Amino acid sequence: MIKKVLFVDDDRILCRKILKKLERYKKRFTTLTAVDGLDAVDKLKENTISLVITDLQMPQWDGFALMAYLSEEYPDIPVIVQTAHSTPKAKQIALSRGAAGYIEKPYNIDDLGQKIIATLKKESEGGILQSVPLEMFIQLIEMEQKTCTIRVVEKKTDKHGVLFFKNGDLLDARISSLHGKSIAYEIFSWDEVTLSIQDECAVDKKRIDGDLQAILFEAIRLKDEATEKEELEANKKPATKAQKARATERDRAEPEPKALSLEENIKRTLESAMGGKKYLKDIYPDNSWSNFIVRASEIGKHFTAGSFKSCYIDKGQAIDFVILPGKEITVISVDPRCPRDRFLQALSG
Repeated sequence: MIKKVLFVDDDRILCRKILKKLERYKKRFTTLTAVDGLDAVDKLKENTISLVITDLQMPQWDGFALMAYLSEEYPDIPVIVQTAHSTPKAKQIALSRGAAGYIEKPYNIDDLGQKIIATLKKESEGGILQSVPLEMFIQLIEMEQKTCTIRVVEKKTDKHGVLFFKNGDLLDARISSLHGKSIAYEIFSWDEVTLSIQDECAVDKKRIDGDLQAILFEAIRLKDEATEKEELEANKKPATKAQKARATERDRAEPEPKALSLEENIKRTLESAMGGKKYLKDIYPDNSWSNFIVRASEIGKHFTAGSFKSCYIDKGQAIDFVILPGKEITVISVDPRCPRDRFLQALSG
């Protein structure tokens, strides 16, 4: 994948020269230019940038203002500072504010090209993975308590996202200039992805609260919900005038039956399937099983066993459990003498 480098300088002649000279590296990266910090912000919102090279002295936003903005909104994008007015103090300030490099004008553009390539290599120093189940990989990051930056590319849409981990804890997620938990949900919903692993994390501030397993589970739920909605919309056919009229008459003639609760529906279904025998002990919501469902779902995907529908758990005690996923996880406690296959078949039906 060809990366993009943003060169920021108010010297338009230098910008044109840089574009022409760096053309020789087009198989490794392409170059965009901006005339100051504000112009650079617009370019960042419109493109997926891997590296920023900026002058310090510019009108409107100078290099230091741009670095401060990048540190807050794009902390994973490295910055190389260039200046014709170098002083030891300016260099010290630039490096202390997170600059990945510092070069003084005039410089050899081939030297700049090699510096760019060396900096871009750090994006994938931990490796590049193709077509890996994202949820499973993220759980490994948590288990190993790894500190890293994961760049995610969805193959189907070419969307780019970034995940930031410190000691296995998800601190933030980014798509363009958007951050937070909702962005993590979107990235976790992507199917065909390429992952680039950088073995460091430039983020210290935690923007995402909550347990990682719960976030993964909620992302899977939202994804399934969106898929079901799309399928319903695709299968929906507009009703004819006659069908609408019959429906209206039916609604007038028949009082709407009282809707049964989920627990009552399950109870009636199971008692009917079991021939009236009272194997059922209790039905209640319990979201503490969310981690179990996430892991079971991943195992099912790995073995192409389909989506998680239900699970019978024999704990060797006086009561067994059946787990049903949904907006709220439903737990059914049953007598261990219950015929399991018939019980699960009744639930799936």
